[in-house]
Amino acid sequence: MRRWVTGAAICLLLTGFGLVGWAVFLPSSHPVLDRVGLLAPMRAAGLPIPDANGASGARGPQFQGGGASRVIAQEVVTANAGGRLVAIGTAQALRSVTLSSEVAGTLEEVTVSSGEWVEQGALIAQLNADVQQLALARAELGLRDTEARAARVAQLRDSGSATQVQIDDAELALSRAQLDLRDAQLELSRRRITAPVSGWIGLITLEPGNQVTPNTELVRLDDRSQLLVNFDVPERFVGLVNVGDSLEANPLSRPNEVLNGRVRAIDARVDQGNRTLRIQGEIDNDGDRLRPGMAFRITMPLPGEYHPVVDPLAIQWDRGGAFVWAVDSENRVSRKGIDIIQRRDDAVLVRADLDDGDRIVLEGVQNLRPGAEVDIAEMRAVPDTPSDTDIAHTPLQDAEQPDNPPDI
Repeated sequence: MRRWVTGAAICLLLTGFGLVGWAVFLPSSHPVLDRVGLLAPMRAAGLPIPDANGASGARGPQFQGGGASRVIAQEVVTANAGGRLVAIGTAQALRSVTLSSEVAGTLEEVTVSSGEWVEQGALIAQLNADVQQLALARAELGLRDTEARAARVAQLRDSGSATQVQIDDAELALSRAQLDLRDAQLELSRRRITAPVSGWIGLITLEPGNQVTPNTELVRLDDRSQLLVNFDVPERFVGLVNVGDSLEANPLSRPNEVLNGRVRAIDARVDQGNRTLRIQGEIDNDGDRLRPGMAFRITMPLPGEYHPVVDPLAIQWDRGGAFVWAVDSENRVSRKGIDIIQRRDDAVLVRADLDDGDRIVLEGVQNLRPGAEVDIAEMRAVPDTPSDTDIAHTPLQDAEQPDNPPDI
């Protein structure tokens, strides 16, 4: 009997030492000990059990005697999950024309200089036209002779002396002479190269006396009062970009210069080779400071839904996925499951049953359980609404995806 009593006493003593050691060296045991009514007597007995402000080695505020866990919390704000489309595009002139001669010949005169502004219809160059001028003079002479003959036949017709055959021949000859004159005028006009649009003359490399053919490029004419910027976006942006949408164009050669523009046109189909959609924007070229062929960084805002923004410290994981601890009006916590939408610099956009002004726990989460009461020791400042995320295209790149939860 004595041996049994001795064994039981030793077991109780070891159990006591175990509970004391558990309370002293493992603060996460405090909620359990408090529920069974042992934590307060241990502290009352003077045991070195750390309180909520003691150095326990755990992150954040710890459990406080009395049943409430001290935590640090923060209010929830919402932000737009839309981003910014970023692409690289190449500029071209609003209108660009390469001038060449319709016929072969000798270049007789160039009436403009490189870099000069010309109006529509201005003479650019003149080919030798001696033969054509002779042909025109001959056609004019033939027309006058035919007109005189037709006038005489008309007089005979009025007096009844001309036959119908004579009248028909005179009218036919007059029509043929008029066509010969028009043909001679056309051949002469082909020796004159004029500006089809107003614009700036490019570099001129030909000189009078050069032989030209219909394949010879004489000069390039650009109307660069506005620039068109072509860029490609992934097919997943189909329907998100529309004609008239605003954009910003930043010349790569001038990093600090930003120009405002708009979407001018969208291609009718997606390129099957690289699965991209061609978009054309337009920007004003005030002061003629920009040139076709320059590279631009195009930035466009994209629409998005509003979602709660939380601090990364508030996000917890378990086998059920990601969640946060939300604090209600009675300072009791509950789990709120979340889906991560977008990660930004110091904040995370989530899909969750959270509204502006709701409170979530940042630190002190290790002692929480659903329905537990908390004592909010500090309210952290509301995080700034994150800036839009750049969704770059070149090369193809998807927006940042949520991280996968760790295995537990």
